[in-house]
Amino acid sequence: MFRRAAPPPVAPGGPVRLNKRMAELNMCSRREADEWIANGWVKVNGQPAEMGVKVTPSDRIQVDKAATGQQANQVTILINKPIGYVSAQAEDGHEPAVTLFTPQNRWVDDNARFFFHPSQLRGLAPCGRLDIDSIGLLVMTQDGRIARQLIGEDSVMEKEYLVRVAYHGLGQPAPTGQLIRMDDDDPVTQNVQAVFPPAMLARLRHGLSLDGQALKPARVEWQNPEQLRFVLTEGKKRQIRRMCELVGLKVVGLKRVRIGKVMLGNLPVGQWRYLGPHEKF
Repeated sequence: MFRRAAPPPVAPGGPVRLNKRMAELNMCSRREADEWIANGWVKVNGQPAEMGVKVTPSDRIQVDKAATGQQANQVTILINKPIGYVSAQAEDGHEPAVTLFTPQNRWVDDNARFFFHPSQLRGLAPCGRLDIDSIGLLVMTQDGRIARQLIGEDSVMEKEYLVRVAYHGLGQPAPTGQLIRMDDDDPVTQNVQAVFPPAMLARLRHGLSLDGQALKPARVEWQNPEQLRFVLTEGKKRQIRRMCELVGLKVVGLKRVRIGKVMLGNLPVGQWRYLGPHEKF
């Protein structure tokens, strides 16, 4: 009845709480682990696990089939979020993107073998933010393993964006150290690539800081004369917009087109589809 023993340790380590160890092994989230332990679905070295017990890398963890069966029914959905929707909870009168998760909004070309059920809304949470004035790929999941993979503390998942920009230029540093924008009333909106200094493009790739913290290197290149392609491995609040401001650019439009190996593709704005069993981030 019990199966899925943890793999042998790859490095020595001290005792940690069982739920943390299970999350590290990508068995489930910590919250799920606590539920499974409470249900009697977890054994350590052949004995039923108790809440809060600590384990070492050499301990053998087993999970009942009932837990893995429950996990198999958890869904992950991909939404092409429109402008005007927030990623998480409603704020300032704006609807959360989860309200788009209805049978009517399912993409007609979605071939995943799942059927919509209201129970799929339970515990469905966004894996990262997408600003209210941005569009594109938003992932929502019931699966703690996927959430940890995308937004966990040690996540380095790539996220790709197409960013349409205008150029205001830069003046001299102000006393605060911030750069003063010039030509604010007459920005360059066409063939921005021709007037944007290569040195500033290099700074977008590496050398900027936000909130007193240096940003990780990013891949930034021109997709066309008015649009940049960003690939980031972190997700600070309004990061791309703030990065652009630091080099004299104003974001005119921002669209997320990829997370890890999963593409937005042809998913229409305002519609959603299930992540297929064959798809991996």
